[in-house]
Amino acid sequence: MAHINIPVFVPHSGCPHQCVFCNQKTITGQKSPVTIENAEKIITEHLQTVTDNDFVEIAFFGGSFTAIDIETQTELCALAKKYIDMGKVHTFRCSTRPDCINEEILDNLRSFGIGTIELGVQSTDREVLLLSERGHTREDVIRASKLIKAYGINLGLQMMTNLPGDTFEKSIKTCEDLISLKPSCVRVYPTLTLEGTKLHSMYKEGSYVPYTLEDTVELLSVLMEKFNQANIDVIRVGLQTTDEINSDTVIGPYHQAIRELAESRIFRKKLESALSYKKDTIFDVYVNPKYVSKAIGQKRCNIMYFKDKYNIVLNIRPDESIQNSSFVVKGGS
Repeated sequence: MAHINIPVFVPHSGCPHQCVFCNQKTITGQKSPVTIENAEKIITEHLQTVTDNDFVEIAFFGGSFTAIDIETQTELCALAKKYIDMGKVHTFRCSTRPDCINEEILDNLRSFGIGTIELGVQSTDREVLLLSERGHTREDVIRASKLIKAYGINLGLQMMTNLPGDTFEKSIKTCEDLISLKPSCVRVYPTLTLEGTKLHSMYKEGSYVPYTLEDTVELLSVLMEKFNQANIDVIRVGLQTTDEINSDTVIGPYHQAIRELAESRIFRKKLESALSYKKDTIFDVYVNPKYVSKAIGQKRCNIMYFKDKYNIVLNIRPDESIQNSSFVVKGGS
């Protein structure tokens, strides 16, 4: 069963703060506020592309959903419930801020049968939150997360890397804090510098320096492996490529396949620790067919890494008997 999200963006609607990195109109590609009519049109058009075997979910993204006026919020929830009651949609979800969650809001959302609430945490470090002008605290994150789970609603958490004042160690601590809250899913977004943001001004004046793509891939590989080991589903890594978000429009560690780069890095590390290195050695590495490309790496980067560093030749071979991301190494001389 394929999981289909129908995205309905509410760009910056109700958001009480302007974070230094934020330009929601660019991120969502949507310039005007959402209306009930627009939302219904989006949902209807997407439903024409799904099948009876798909798990369909309406997703209110792009802004602080629970901070918009209660009338609009309720109308959008009622619209989602209408499609759920019709049997055309299974559930709906929204994204919001940790400081925009309370019992009254959750009572309303639960009455319409919401399935998941995602919190834009971004960081749990006090300095990073202040420098990013997030307007919420680490304590807000913990309080909101526990309250959402107490209401029996699935919890999703979102984090960012390389925010102002951030370090590898702080990002790893944020990752560990998120794991401790036991969400059902997470998203990880490397910070990109967009025109029209305060971060862009900070970049131009030299007070903010983006990570390189190499540093970002290395950090993502650590974060993703921690989430994987905790059995937390990483449902998104990096912003989706759009006309507004691509290598020509952003500054920073953008790559349209950044998740795949990080997953290849994870594989490389595991293989590196498993091999007993000997010069001029050839190894056959057997992986499940769907993991062949990750094992080889983009532009054969893993193959080249072992050849250049250890003078080892790797032959990546498909084997359907290999489970998940495991591998079996044979050969060596």
